Amino acid sequence: MKPRVLIIGDSISVGYTEPVKRLLADMADVERIPVNGGPTTRGVEHISEWLGETQWDVIHFNFGLHDLKRMDDGRHQVLIEQYALNLQRLVRRMQQTGARLIWASTTPVPEGSSPPRMPEDAIAYNEAAAAVMVEAGVLINDLYSLCLPRLEELQLPANVHFSEHGSAVLGEWVAEAIGKQLQG
Repeated sequence: MKPRVLIIGDSISVGYTEPVKRLLADMADVERIPVNGGPTTRGVEHISEWLGETQWDVIHFNFGLHDLKRMDDGRHQVLIEQYALNLQRLVRRMQQTGARLIWASTTPVPEGSSPPRMPEDAIAYNEAAAAVMVEAGVLINDLYSLCLPRLEELQLPANVHFSEHGSAVLGEWVAEAIGKQLQG
């Protein structure tokens, strides 16, 4: 039986899941949660349901784009301090599965994206998340740094989402990170 991989994430992960499945088809059974993972608050509420009874070997996950979204009152959907606490809870729950965990950093936010997000918020939320991951010993897959110098090539204009080509590039990067964990 092949190792089992679970992808948890937002719409960015929806875009790269199929390329990851294709690239790892001979190595692992790759599944993704059936919904948009949304903010960490949704993750905390549904993580046990998403994990189910399956014995996962690797879990690749991300949260951030929804957390840092600006609401009508200008506040973030999830304040950065609560974001970090929610990530701690999520990591502890996922660690209980015995799976190897890989956290994917939030991808860059372009100026003028809708709903409103600020480029600097992706940096701040990634820093907060990275501190949680380092403390918990979780591997970091830095999708932010991969994408930042290639935004025009990979990302849709004034949009946090990626072109088909961009999702394929992310898929290659994610598949490589997962593959290393499966072999290690």
